Amino acid sequence: MRTKRPMTGALLFSLALLVFGVAAQAGKHPPAKPVDLNVANAKELQELPGVGRVTAQRIIEMRQKSGRFHRVEDLLVIRGISQRRLDALRPYVTVSAPPSPSPAAPKSSQPPKKAPAQ
Repeated sequence: MRTKRPMTGALLFSLALLVFGVAAQAGKHPPAKPVDLNVANAKELQELPGVGRVTAQRIIEMRQKSGRFHRVEDLLVIRGISQRRLDALRPYVTVSAPPSPSPAAPKSSQPPKKAPAQ
């Protein structure tokens, strides 16, 4: 009978962790509109299901290191984001297009005028 007591304690501990984990996620509501991976801050990223502080920081670090995300699937290179997690995130994330370059000033067809010799 003594062997059951430690297993019961371990079972109760595991159950308590599960309950607290579910309770923590229960207070988290997905964002009302998709979060842009290229401009979101850590707080916005943490609103995503399955994304906590560490994963949000990894997303930001990847963006700073490698540049803009081109597609949502780029998240798969981040440690902790599996295909399953990506599938859960997909409805809540988007990737904006790169900003369009500002139109260059039109070039004059005439060569620049030379200053008069003095």
